[in-house]
Amino acid sequence: MDLEKLLTDRLAPAFSAVAGGPVDPVVRRSQRADFQSDAALALARRLGRPPRAIAEEVLTRAELDELCSSAEVSGPGFINLTVADRTLGGLVSALAADPRLGVPVSAEPETVVVDYSAPNVAKEMHVGHLRSTVIGDAVARLLEWRGHRVVRANHLGDWGTPFGMLIEHLVDLGEAEATQELSMGDLDSFYKAARAKFDADEAFRERARLRVVALQGGDERTRRLWRLLVEQSERYFLTVYDLLDVTLTERDFRGESSYNDLLGPVVDDLDRLGLLRESEGAACVFPPGSVGRDGEPLPLIVRKSDGGYGYPATDLAAVRHRTGTLDATRLLYLVGLPQQRHFQMVYAAAAQAGWLVPPARAEHVGFGSILGPDGRMLRSRTGESVKLVRLLEEAVARATALTRERNPELTDAEAAEVGRAVGIGAVKYADLSNDRHRDYVLDWERMLSLDGNTAPYLQYAYSRIRSIFRRAGLTSPPAAAVSLTGPAERALAFELVGFAAVVTGVERSLEFHHLTGYLHRLATAFSAFYERCPVLRADEPVRDSRLVLADLTARVLRQGLHLLGIRTPERL
Repeated sequence: MDLEKLLTDRLAPAFSAVAGGPVDPVVRRSQRADFQSDAALALARRLGRPPRAIAEEVLTRAELDELCSSAEVSGPGFINLTVADRTLGGLVSALAADPRLGVPVSAEPETVVVDYSAPNVAKEMHVGHLRSTVIGDAVARLLEWRGHRVVRANHLGDWGTPFGMLIEHLVDLGEAEATQELSMGDLDSFYKAARAKFDADEAFRERARLRVVALQGGDERTRRLWRLLVEQSERYFLTVYDLLDVTLTERDFRGESSYNDLLGPVVDDLDRLGLLRESEGAACVFPPGSVGRDGEPLPLIVRKSDGGYGYPATDLAAVRHRTGTLDATRLLYLVGLPQQRHFQMVYAAAAQAGWLVPPARAEHVGFGSILGPDGRMLRSRTGESVKLVRLLEEAVARATALTRERNPELTDAEAAEVGRAVGIGAVKYADLSNDRHRDYVLDWERMLSLDGNTAPYLQYAYSRIRSIFRRAGLTSPPAAAVSLTGPAERALAFELVGFAAVVTGVERSLEFHHLTGYLHRLATAFSAFYERCPVLRADEPVRDSRLVLADLTARVLRQGLHLLGIRTPERL
C-alpha cells in the first residue's frame, strides 16, 4: 500500500543495473509531480557521467508503465513520477476493503514492556504525571495494534523510608478514620500531615524509623497497614485513569516492593561478576562511559552504606526480571528527560551484567515539561503542582460548555458525554502533537479550538463524515471501486495510502507528533475534498466512489485517534 515503497522497488533494480551495484533511488514526495527521485545526481560523480543521462537510462530500464501515467527527467537529473489515477484508485479501493487499513500485523512480534505513569503511593497525581501516562498509553496501544505482546508496567513508588512516617500517621489517626480520609482521595493532605509530624516531633521520627525496620523485616501488622495505604492509593489512581481514559488497570501495578526479594540476588550477581566496587562505604557499579563534569567516573549506587538499597538496585532488578522472566526484548521507560543519565547508567550496568544483551534493548522515552502561560513550570495559584484530576475536570467542564453552546439541542447526558470526549481528547492531543523532547505551553483556547491541529478539529471532521451517512440513510459505504476525477480526490487518496507508513514509522521512533501531523493533514485534505467534490449530490458512479473515500477517511481518523487514546463522537 506504500506508494513510496512501490516506486522505490521499481526504480532500485534499474538504478542498480546502471550503477553496477545497489543504489537507493531516494524517492520522496514532490511539488512538481507526485514523487521525485534524486539518486541520479549523487551517482554522477561516482560514474563520471551527466546526471540527466543517468536518469534517462534508468527510465528506459524501469518498469513503471502500469504504475505511473508520467515519468520524465527534469532539471539537472531529477526523475519526476506521476502516479496513474487507476493505480491510485485501486490502492484506495484495496484499503477500503482491508479491516486493518493497510497496516499489517508485525512479521516479527516482540514482548515489549512499557513502563509508564508511575505515581507515588499516598500522593495525589499531579500534572507532572500527565505526559508519562498519555504518551505511554499511546505507545502501548500502537504496539498492541501492530501485534506485539505488550506488558504494561505501572512502577508505583510504594516502598522506602517515607512509609515509616506514613504508617505511623495512619496508626495515630486510627485505621477507620485514615481509611475514610484516603478513600476520599485527599492523599496530599494525608502525606503533608505525616511530613509535618516527622519534621516537628523527635518521638514521631523515632517511631517512624522503627516502623521502617518493621516494614522491611516483614512485621505482619506493619505490612497490613502498609497494604492498606497501597490499596487506597491504587483505588484513587484507577479513578484518575478512568477519567483520563487510559488502558492501565489494577493488573498493571508493579510497585517497587514487588522487586524487594530480588535486590539481594542482584547485588550478589554483580559482586560475583566483579562489577561491584566500594565507594565511601556504598556498593557501586561504575558503568563504562559514565563520567561527571570533573571527568571522574560516576557511580551507580546499588547498596547504600547503611545496607539499604537505592533506586538503581530496583531498576536493575526490574531489567533482570523483564528480560529473564518475561522474555521481553524491548523495554520502554516513559520518564522525563532529566532522568536520562540515570537510565543510561542503568542500561549500561545491566548490559555489563549480561541482563540486557541483543536482541533485548532498553529505551528511555524521555519528554519535556508542561509550562504555564508565563513559560514556567505549570503551577497552581498557591505555587504547588497542579493536581491532575483538577486539570482534567477543568478540560471536561470547558469542553462541555462549548458543546452546549454549539449544540443546544443535545440532552444533558449527551452534552456531558461529548464534553468528556472532547475535553480529555484535547488534553491528550495537545501533549502528543508536540515533539515529546520539548516543553510545551498549556493553552486552553488553542487546545479546544475547532480550527488548527487540535483534537476537536479532527473529532469534528470525523463527525461531519458520519453526518453524510446519516443524511444518506446509510450505515455502511457501498461496495464500489474508487475512481478519481479531480485534484482534491487525488490529494485525499495520497494521504489515505500513507497511513501505514506513518504508523510503522511511529512504531520505531515513538514520536507521536508524526501521527498527529498526519491525521491533521488527512482531515485538511478531506475538508478540501468536501468543499470541492459534492458527495450525495454527485451522479453515479461518482457518488458511490466518493462515499467510499469519505468512509475510509472516517475509519482512518477513528483508528488513528484511537491509537492516541482519543474518542470520536458520532455527533459534535
